[in-house]
Amino acid sequence: MSPTSHRCVCGATIRFRQDLEVRDGATRRHWTCRDCGTPVPGRVGERISHQHPS
Repeated sequence: MSPTSHRCVCGATIRFRQDLEVRDGATRRHWTCRDCGTPVPGRVGERISHQHPS
């Protein structure tokens, strides 16, 4: 699987789990940018959540 990244509207590049905040909902998790709190698309958040810096 190739590395996934996401460019937030605040300018932050989200590459690793440490760049995300998770909010558990009733049926699924909601991912947000740690810097500004902007929602990250669910599929992208799930993929990034499994990436760890080496």
